[in-house]
Amino acid sequence: MQTPPVTELSTRAREIFRLVVEGYLTSGQPVGSKTLASDGALNLSPASIRSVLAELEGLGLLAAPHTSAGRMPTEGGLRLFVDGMMQVAEPSDAERQAIERRLSAPGPIEAALEATSAILSDISGAAGMVMVPRREPRLAQLSLVPLSPDRALAVLVGEDGGIENRIVALSSPAAASALEQASNYITSRLSGRTLAQAAAAMRAELADGRSQLDEASRDLVERGLAVWSEDAARRPVLIVRGQANLLDETALSDIDRVRSLLDDLESKQSVAELLDSARDADSTRIFIGSENRLFALSGSSIIASPYRDRDGKVVGVLGVIGPTRLNYARVVPIVDFTAQSLGKLIG
Repeated sequence: MQTPPVTELSTRAREIFRLVVEGYLTSGQPVGSKTLASDGALNLSPASIRSVLAELEGLGLLAAPHTSAGRMPTEGGLRLFVDGMMQVAEPSDAERQAIERRLSAPGPIEAALEATSAILSDISGAAGMVMVPRREPRLAQLSLVPLSPDRALAVLVGEDGGIENRIVALSSPAAASALEQASNYITSRLSGRTLAQAAAAMRAELADGRSQLDEASRDLVERGLAVWSEDAARRPVLIVRGQANLLDETALSDIDRVRSLLDDLESKQSVAELLDSARDADSTRIFIGSENRLFALSGSSIIASPYRDRDGKVVGVLGVIGPTRLNYARVVPIVDFTAQSLGKLIG
């Protein structure tokens, strides 16, 4: 059933609908006519409220999980509320300072991504997610530096000035001259290329016998390529923290839904693809329940926002995943502010 626009609801129906949705998002429980009447905000009898609740249910905006229970919003009702009625609450000064403080802690960018996911989980009470940036820098130089007879340090320098280090295991002790020869060979073919492009070119030369390298240096080149290719393949596409937050008292009464949600999170690639669809969004996007096929069984929601570098280029996407009764008004601005803060950090 297609839900009506909010403008087609009467003033009384809009107010009752708003109170039901806000009450449900706060408590996780259906809201009944007696609760609404005793609140005093409506100045209506329970019978009058029940009549409006029945009308809203007929429009597909509310549902009654049990015959004698109150009403709760349907997914269509939540969408109507989020798009047309929700009043967002900006993050408090304390929340802003906490986010900025934890993101500014010294360490590699991976640590900041981990911290971001944990922050989103802590503040939202759900699970926080950060999609790792797509990083395929143009390369400038690779140096192999001896550490011990069986190990070398591979230092990769990008055209953007970024530097990353990895340990390379050696099959046999390598002379400094062999390490230097391998470094010069790789660097000569790296300039202006991505790692994948440089690796393909070098492997083709080695396979065709066009390389002037001796056997020892050729082994070093192949090991240097292998450690970087393996690192890229193992780099997670999605960091998720706070899954335990999904196991609250309300969730335990619907364990099949929670199990389905946790299965979705285990399949990180599928969730990452959904987050990736928010890369081109101008602002925070909200996916509610079965609007997305991935969550048709778990009935979950995602609040996602892209984060950008100082040039405005989208670097990745972060967000929160939880039950459809997420506190959207509070979580949406938190996600948005965190995205802005992480973007400033990455530069």
